[in-house]
Amino acid sequence: MKCHNTTDGSGDAIVDLPPDLLAKFGLSLGDELTGEVIDGAIVLTPKSNTTTSA
Repeated sequence: MKCHNTTDGSGDAIVDLPPDLLAKFGLSLGDELTGEVIDGAIVLTPKSNTTTSA
């Protein structure tokens, strides 16, 4: 897997995932994921797109 720098200074990365993998997990092009290392494995989780209203 290759990560591409967003070059916007955010520290974020762009990861290219195959279309069949996106479909399998109900993801779409442009969805944002968080990443963490758990027991030596990289785990990607979709970011919540919910916002709270005051």
